[in-house]
Amino acid sequence: MTDDGERVPSPEETLRVIEQQRAVTNRALQPDPLRMYVPWGVAWLLGFTAFFLHYGLNGEPYAPISQMQALAVLMIAQVAAGSVAAYEIARMSSHTRGDNQVKGTMYGYTWFAGMALMIVIAMRVSPLLPPELSGLLWAGGTLTVVAILYMAGGAVWLQWPMFFIGVWIAGVNGLGLMLGAGWHALLTAVLLGGGQIAAGLWLWRRS
Repeated sequence: MTDDGERVPSPEETLRVIEQQRAVTNRALQPDPLRMYVPWGVAWLLGFTAFFLHYGLNGEPYAPISQMQALAVLMIAQVAAGSVAAYEIARMSSHTRGDNQVKGTMYGYTWFAGMALMIVIAMRVSPLLPPELSGLLWAGGTLTVVAILYMAGGAVWLQWPMFFIGVWIAGVNGLGLMLGAGWHALLTAVLLGGGQIAAGLWLWRRS
């Protein structure tokens, strides 16, 4: 007890408070899996399912969805997912000062720059390609940007889950590009779309 009658916390209570505050701080400085991974999973599940229904596996479409309609679904969903990811990066950076805050800001702008440049390249080159290869350029190119940025983000913040998810995206994307448009769309929708959602939910529950 202090002179004014207040109880002095025990060493165990003090340690418990310190650990609780440390946990809160760590959560604030870590990416929220529900914002970093789930939006991309939903975007790819929707967009690449539309591409899969357009291409089919044997060259015959499974649904009356045009390539431009599938591309519109994919790009709108990816822009939304990228915006959520950029918001989460900005949120993480707001809890830091100095070099870490600058790194977060630069990394957030890199997402927009990478996607914007990929769109410009695809718009310029895709009219010169057959429709199937044009679709692969759009799909494979955007996935490549995301994979590289995930790996770079994992390296910047020493986040192994983020880095390995980037490696997984790159591997599935490369395999799909070798197999063709229909298989690329199917693998991406299932393994990357569903996989991102599952990984985000698992990491969220684990944290």
